[in-house]
Amino acid sequence: MANQVVIRMAKDLKKASAKNDAPLWAKLSEYALKPSIARRHINLNRIGQLTKESDTVVFPGKVLGTGDINHKITLCSFSISNAAAAKVLERGGKIVSFSDLIEKNPTGKGVVLLG
Repeated sequence: MANQVVIRMAKDLKKASAKNDAPLWAKLSEYALKPSIARRHINLNRIGQLTKESDTVVFPGKVLGTGDINHKITLCSFSISNAAAAKVLERGGKIVSFSDLIEKNPTGKGVVLLG
């Protein structure tokens, strides 16, 4: 069962999806409500391979710190390890919350969904 923070986040994502006609937020809402056993994880090395400079990236799972990233990105994920966060920030990137990301990109355009 999902905790109250996750349930609130899923509701906010669904609301943003309906308000802004953005299917990206509805998809993330579905991912948030999946059981934790079904959640994904990704290493920074893989994110570095799939993205380019200054991309805004959303990953519906946990970001792990294995590997390195050679460019700056704006990252939003359900969970991030301390090592991964330090490496993203070290490259000049940002880590943002879902509410900040929705505020900046209400329609979801320009946001790269990994996973």
